[in-house]
Amino acid sequence: MPQQTNTLPRVEPRTSRFERLAGWSHRHRWGALIVWVVALVAVTIAAGSVGDDYQNDFSLPGTESQQVADKLADQIPAQAGGTVQIVLADPDGIGSPQVQAQVAAMLAKVGELPHVRSVRSPYDDRFAVSRDGTVAFATVVLDAPSEEVPAADIRELIDTAQAARADGLQVELGGEAVRGAEEGGGGAAEGAGLLAALVILVLLFGSVLAASLPIVIAVFAVGATVGLVALASRFVTVAEFTTPLMILVGLGVGIDYALLIFWRYRSELLRGATREQAARTALDSAGRTVFFACCTVIIALMGLAVLGLGSLQGVAVAVALTVLVTMLASLTLLPALLAIMGKRIEKAVRRRGSKARTAEGARWRRWSALVQRRPWPAALVPFAVLLALCLPLLGIRLGFADAGNDAETKTSRQAYDLLAKGFGPGFNGPLLVLVEGDQQAADAVHHILTDTPGIAAVTPPVPSKDGGLATVLVFPDTKPQDRETVELVDRLREDVLPQAEQDTGARFLVGGATAAVTDFADAVADRLALFVGVVVGLSMLLLMVVFRSLLIPLKAALLNLLSVGASLGVVTLVFQEGFAGGVLGVEPGPVEAFVPVMIFAIVFGLSMDYEVFLLSRMHEAWERTRDASHAISEGLATTARVVTAAAGVMIVVFTAFLLDPSRMLKQFGLGLAVAILLDALVIRCLILPAVMHLLGRAAWWLPAPMARRLPRLAIERAEAPTPHQKDLR
Repeated sequence: MPQQTNTLPRVEPRTSRFERLAGWSHRHRWGALIVWVVALVAVTIAAGSVGDDYQNDFSLPGTESQQVADKLADQIPAQAGGTVQIVLADPDGIGSPQVQAQVAAMLAKVGELPHVRSVRSPYDDRFAVSRDGTVAFATVVLDAPSEEVPAADIRELIDTAQAARADGLQVELGGEAVRGAEEGGGGAAEGAGLLAALVILVLLFGSVLAASLPIVIAVFAVGATVGLVALASRFVTVAEFTTPLMILVGLGVGIDYALLIFWRYRSELLRGATREQAARTALDSAGRTVFFACCTVIIALMGLAVLGLGSLQGVAVAVALTVLVTMLASLTLLPALLAIMGKRIEKAVRRRGSKARTAEGARWRRWSALVQRRPWPAALVPFAVLLALCLPLLGIRLGFADAGNDAETKTSRQAYDLLAKGFGPGFNGPLLVLVEGDQQAADAVHHILTDTPGIAAVTPPVPSKDGGLATVLVFPDTKPQDRETVELVDRLREDVLPQAEQDTGARFLVGGATAAVTDFADAVADRLALFVGVVVGLSMLLLMVVFRSLLIPLKAALLNLLSVGASLGVVTLVFQEGFAGGVLGVEPGPVEAFVPVMIFAIVFGLSMDYEVFLLSRMHEAWERTRDASHAISEGLATTARVVTAAAGVMIVVFTAFLLDPSRMLKQFGLGLAVAILLDALVIRCLILPAVMHLLGRAAWWLPAPMARRLPRLAIERAEAPTPHQKDLR
């Protein structure tokens, strides 16, 4: 009887989705490239043909200033449109017959221009001429809100008005429409950032071809997304500053993601892998990290929906889409390009050899050993420094820059200064009190406001046609951005006007641009804690599932919050307090109300890139050896160089936006650059390894009940342990 043998069928190792994606991109390299090229060209042509329709919408339903705006639009539409001030100044006085004739002729021409509803001459309004008679202003009422009037028409209005300039007569224009028309694109910022990034990548790889790949990925991803968002702006509200912000984030993230994957591809080639296997391993390891990091960025950006600020939701979705497309390009287009140019890239990689890689790893292992010998100073000293940088954040004032923060060469700034000189600092930010009542109530509140401390002047009530509403303009004693002006708005709403309502039976609402800024800043401040809690909580949950640890997510959240706080502290110090503001060409003023939440969402997500990339290599070593000290050294040795290089690329891209004339983009550029600098160099290379050394094996501890309930989600590539590693287990 023949002997029966039990032969187990051979089980082929399962390949992951990331490996299969790399294999598909390798086999269909030209198809993948053609798809991306066609998509980019098609979206760009479509966006160019249809055009964009970006609009700034900072409306906040339910706020008092928004109620005023809505009631004016419904019942007094003539006062709901945007306005432009034509400011006239003459040291000899603007009352001479010659000057009056010049002004009258100019105003007649302005009244015939597109989108001009009406023009009110300064000679018809005693409030429109300064006491000394040297400064006056004409009011141009537009037929639509300022943001809806085409910039070309506003520029025509500026040119028509300034054509009346003569010897001694100065003509300047102010208003939000004028400021918007004067905005100029940076242009140089994107080019300077890409050039600096290319230099860093060439120094890192020693090859222009290899260095250009991350930049190509970023350009494809950003170009495609910009076109998509431009098309989407025809159907949904997208702010005007969305495109430069998308470019800012997209270039940094695109280069960052592609660099992380390419670095692992390069490492695998130096270990002797074939080009296809190197691509598969790179996507199955660094590609997982990129995918996870992309998810955390999107979660952070989508957390802005919790704020309920409609003006930011479109921006958040657009930036999240940029990150998503960038991730897709890194996972599909990059492997295709590596397959197409594989021989030349492999030649460049091997020419550099593995000696530099080995030496670099040895240096980082020595650094890890140094940190391990002095973990407490390595953790506490930089922690104290970062905490000190967070201190200015305690006095942050949220708001929006006005013409007083513009360059002195702009006509909007000169108009602002002339109005402040002739009529007082509060004239550039009047409050609008809406009276829902009869004429007697309007006259009563006029007298009350005239006697209220902090108010310089009050205009007579202007009733609506049906007499059911009236408007009163209130001019504070202080500038629109001053804290005293904000306090005046609160005092009117909480004390002065409620008492007037009891006395008259009417209803009074405070609106206007200055009050709207206050409402927006209050809304952001009130909902910030909820936003931060949602983003941090979801990110910690993801880290807990990935690394099977309780302390690592907590540590990551605290350190990320520290880097965000320090970067916002620097932004507050420079833009609000004026520290080194002259170097950047910015005037002291409030921090843009939406900048902190956007920087938090972006930085908190991006900081997870380095957190996950570094910890995944540590976790990979920990799973093999169960040696916490070895895992830290191995993680630093294999990732620190690429983390610092990736951070360097993002820093130069973000810093380049300090060249942009926009104050808002300067704030974003500085905040993001400082955050990445602190995160990559101070936290990831100093505080994190020190804390991991202090935690030891406890860093990877997860309570058994939680371990049983949490799903398993690995982001590092599983590798079979060597016999020696099995013994260590």
